[in-house]
Amino acid sequence: MAGGYRWVRPEIYPLFAAMGTALSICAFSLVRNAFTNPDVRINKADRTAGYLENFEEGEKYREHNLRKFLSEREPHIFDGITKVFTSSK
Repeated sequence: MAGGYRWVRPEIYPLFAAMGTALSICAFSLVRNAFTNPDVRINKADRTAGYLENFEEGEKYREHNLRKFLSEREPHIFDGITKVFTSSK
């Protein structure tokens, strides 16, 4: 570039990645809560119903597939290090 100013510098790329990840997580949470949460009622007919005792729907919302997947795993982040420090000799 002859005399031009570069708008996006390479040192900004990690910031773009972090902000993109954060915005993606926020968008996912917003969409999931707006469309699948049993306590959120968007249309007027559902809002006038008042308090609903829909425990099955609430349990279905709470026990989603990611939670089911993670509940079957051991809660270790670094398995090798954990086994070294917790194994009895």
